[in-house]
Amino acid sequence: MTSTTRLTVAQALVRFLAAQYTERDGARHRLITATWGIFGHGNVAGVGQALLEHADLMPYHQGRNEQAMVHAAIGYARQSNRLSTHAVTTSVGPGATNLVTGAALATVNRLPVLLLPGDTFATRTADPVLQQLELPHAGDVSVNDTLRPVSRFFDRVTRPEALVPAALQAMRVLTDPVETGAVTLALPQDVQAEAYDWPDAFFADRVWTVRRPAADPDALAAAVTAIRAARRPLVVAGGGVHHSRAEDALAAFAEATRIPVAATQAGKGSLRWDHPQDVGGIGHTGTATADELARTADLVIGVGTRYTDFTTASHTLFTGDGVRFLNLNIAAFDAHKLAAAPLVADARSALEQLTAALALSGHRAADRYVAEYTEDKERWEQRVDAAYEAEEPDVRPTQTQVLGALDALVDDTDVLVNAAGSLPGDLHKLWRTRSRDQYHLEYGYSCMGYEIPAAIGVAMAAPGRPVWALVGDGTYLMMPTEIVTAVQEGVPIKLLLVQNHGYASIGGLSESVGGERFGTAYRYPADDGTFTGAPLPVDLAANAASLGMRVLRAKTVRDLREALARARTSDTPTCVYVETETADTVSGPPPAQAWWDVPVAETATRPSAVKARELYERHVSTRRRHL
Repeated sequence: MTSTTRLTVAQALVRFLAAQYTERDGARHRLITATWGIFGHGNVAGVGQALLEHADLMPYHQGRNEQAMVHAAIGYARQSNRLSTHAVTTSVGPGATNLVTGAALATVNRLPVLLLPGDTFATRTADPVLQQLELPHAGDVSVNDTLRPVSRFFDRVTRPEALVPAALQAMRVLTDPVETGAVTLALPQDVQAEAYDWPDAFFADRVWTVRRPAADPDALAAAVTAIRAARRPLVVAGGGVHHSRAEDALAAFAEATRIPVAATQAGKGSLRWDHPQDVGGIGHTGTATADELARTADLVIGVGTRYTDFTTASHTLFTGDGVRFLNLNIAAFDAHKLAAAPLVADARSALEQLTAALALSGHRAADRYVAEYTEDKERWEQRVDAAYEAEEPDVRPTQTQVLGALDALVDDTDVLVNAAGSLPGDLHKLWRTRSRDQYHLEYGYSCMGYEIPAAIGVAMAAPGRPVWALVGDGTYLMMPTEIVTAVQEGVPIKLLLVQNHGYASIGGLSESVGGERFGTAYRYPADDGTFTGAPLPVDLAANAASLGMRVLRAKTVRDLREALARARTSDTPTCVYVETETADTVSGPPPAQAWWDVPVAETATRPSAVKARELYERHVSTRRRHL
């Protein structure tokens, strides 16, 4: 007779989650290492009570904003190479809908997170319950259905016994490197508290093996032939290199073949910045070196990239005569993009196969090609030096000088977290990445507010390492709430808060597309309806201090250097606050080296928009479809 244990649905779920593991390359990791939660009537008596009941099995973290809790879990998951993550529980209503942005971010970036929103009564005995959405045409829809399109797996557990298949499917998706993303199990509040006799086998340790599929022999042979025939090959390294832990395999491939390697935002750090084959970021925010190689490449070897419009410069970058694509990706969906020859496999496995196969013929890029990109990179690094340099240490720094001060301080143990604003472009062009996981840019969804909670998640996954959240004033105002969590739990994140009085990135974009920076500065309104008056008297440093953070104010480059050094060694959450140029001035980095398609008004009376449209049409004419 099968042995059983009587537990509530919520208690059973917590016990089940505590027994789930991943395994890759012989190393085992706990899959769900903690649960974040904010409690309301929809989960306090169910999941909340279960977390209390099983506090010895499942650590709990108290959040302040549901979206931020998801960001923290995602930061943890990425730092853990997608082998571990956190769960997030919320009440019904706004608590549940606050998950949507975080879920979209996770799914866009292919990062695992488990969402456990409360739901309305499955029995409908209390109907409508507080915060219930009522649709006259659909009685089985709740606000949780907003999570369906942004989840890789969604299920509503309307009966206790339905938890078993739902939970198993949820784990399958979380641990699948092709399918992973946000996973949602909607939990009606009455079902959460309902008891059931669970088979004890449900709570046994379960290991989900993350395999490394090798390339198909015929596809591998075709890839080797394409590489040998190429005169100007270029590797585009994406986030899949990191997810696979394929950095060493990529370095070995690049060293053996001397093929240059450019990186997307997610792939930056796949090679160290000073590796002979590293040519920096690619695309709209890329380096001149990488982008010129992309324009003249005859074979583009994508490794773990999904080719966003920033990478392809909206399909205007890869324009060489006869250019072809070879895409190595574990997901067939991405491997077939741009009419590529697909190599569907794990990045590390296939790179090792390619390196071994090419070694048989001693294939290497031509000396002239190597000399060309090496010299170009040296010239680019001189531009980086110029952007970082601060000849006058007693003046207010530019944004790039802020990055230069940080660059001079960090070593390969530091992690930088960023997601939105003008910083991602500056970082992609300029930052000298020293380790595989130093550069943590969330640029798939580019979500303002990600940085501070994600830094907490990263620090939890990498205790003892300096973790920096790089945040502009616009992003800070979106979501400073988890500073309280960092203080409460003693997570010593370092917040570098750059005050430039507005949305600097969008301000620059607005100007380039004829928008004249309308609505992008944090200023008082003028008589003409534009926000062009004096800057707002907002003291973000005081705000951070009021939330419990240690704050160091830096007025000059000299102050900044000293403050950053103090923050780096601090064992408490510390903010370095620095005011840079205002949003209506440039930050000082080299300009964009490739285009990005943001459609411009086709008809307008203002001269700025008319001129921007003329430039837009010239760029559009260079777009190329790869068929």
